[in-house]
Amino acid sequence: MQPQIILLREGTEATQGKAQLISNINACEAIVEAVRTTLGPRGMDKLIVDENGKVTISNDGATIMKKLNVVHPAARTLVDIAKSQDSEVGDGTTSVVILAGEFLKQVKPFVEEGVHPRLIVKALRKAGQLSIDHIKKVAVPVEVGRSEEQRRSLLEKCAQTALSSKLIHQQKEFFGKMAVDAVLHLDDLLPMDMIGIKKVQGGALEDSFLVAGVAFKKTFSYAGFEMQRKRYESPKIALLNIELELKAERDNAEIRMSNVEEYQKVVDAEWQILYDKLDKIHQSGAHVVLSKLPIGDVATQYFADRDMFCAGRVVDDDLKRTLKACGGAILTTVTDLNDKTLGTCEIFEETQVGGDRYNLFQGCPKAKTATIVLRGGAQQFMDETERSLIDAIMIVRRALKNDSVVAGGGAIEMNLSKFLRDYSRNIPGKEQSLIGSVAKALEIIPRQLCDNAGFDATNILNRLRQKHAQGEQWYGVDITKEDVEDNYNLCVWEPSVVKINAISAAIEAACLILSVDETIKSPKSGGSDLSANNPYAGGH
Repeated sequence: MQPQIILLREGTEATQGKAQLISNINACEAIVEAVRTTLGPRGMDKLIVDENGKVTISNDGATIMKKLNVVHPAARTLVDIAKSQDSEVGDGTTSVVILAGEFLKQVKPFVEEGVHPRLIVKALRKAGQLSIDHIKKVAVPVEVGRSEEQRRSLLEKCAQTALSSKLIHQQKEFFGKMAVDAVLHLDDLLPMDMIGIKKVQGGALEDSFLVAGVAFKKTFSYAGFEMQRKRYESPKIALLNIELELKAERDNAEIRMSNVEEYQKVVDAEWQILYDKLDKIHQSGAHVVLSKLPIGDVATQYFADRDMFCAGRVVDDDLKRTLKACGGAILTTVTDLNDKTLGTCEIFEETQVGGDRYNLFQGCPKAKTATIVLRGGAQQFMDETERSLIDAIMIVRRALKNDSVVAGGGAIEMNLSKFLRDYSRNIPGKEQSLIGSVAKALEIIPRQLCDNAGFDATNILNRLRQKHAQGEQWYGVDITKEDVEDNYNLCVWEPSVVKINAISAAIEAACLILSVDETIKSPKSGGSDLSANNPYAGGH
């Protein structure tokens, strides 16, 4: 009798084979259930409370997936694809999770019947590649020769389509225009970090405004700031990383003195150092002084007497954006202050926004930058407005860089579904059924749009199939009329890159989950419960 060989530590759980694969698919289906109802213009929102009691209300797929704290490793794959879609394209995060879940759901019967996972993976990859090629073929290019007005109108339509499923969909025209304005203020590289979003509670949503430059909340000020001027035209701006206040002596410093006059000299020297710094700043010709470190009351009053404005403790991000927009340099010494190291802008002013004071720099000559100041009621509502706007801004950036669009509202998915179904009829073997199941899975997007709006999904899908069979390739769900409509003519447009990214990410995730056939869980790892009899670990 051969001796027993022990490979794994005692208490290690290992589950493998078909049961494990089905268990992983079930876990992914549970994740999809959590975000399914957030899709589309009539999607519902989720209220998520974290361990600290912080409340988040959102219908953004990536935000929900991050907040869910999913522990099931297979289901975490779906969290990762939602994050990748969010960082790469900015929108379509719910779609990508639903598609991945539906691909797995449609191939689950084949797994149960014993079809080898490798065959399924091969067919999925093929269907994914065919779909992406087909999108590239049918996408409508945005002609380069369009006038500025036409190009702008196209970008606004893309932004409005992205906003139509958000909490602020009633103001989608207002915010769509704002998102386009913000992106068009940037340079050719379209850096996201050059668009700042500031939230000020109070007022109506329509009170939100865009500053063509930098805006940030007024920092803490000492006595004397009331006397400072609040508006300058073409000011010189000094950006510093210097503390302009009398510092307390270091705890471990020791000075021995024999008489009072010497003590007075030490105090005078300290004041003199500060006054020398202030004097050099004044002589440089700067009108606005911003510093990352505190500016004390002596300095504040000194500047006020000389008709200068100052702000200390400016947040690092705001200072860097001011630097990029207004030029100059962030200095750690006052000896190098000259016209090269000072920035400038057309207008600087301090103004009241709601209950806060804001510093605005407009007409910046160097880099292009924009700041959106959002108004609104509850903090959670404003947080969701910010997330929605970021999605719209990302979509406008993508539409500018990849200038081809497809119709939204389930139109492109129905088009792909018909294309794959027709293709599968011409190939033999198991692959025919597998590609057919991908075609069926793609119908989940229009079906879910109907379900979320309370429509009869079967009836609308039948009509969509009929229209697509007749060659009407841009027909999708019309949410407003509970009907089917040509969504291209309705201007429900999305950049084709959103759909390409979503389908390729969903196919990759499905293939990854199908290629895992064994899970080994080490004891005391504090990790996930992965046993086959607990498929919903961490699902909700």
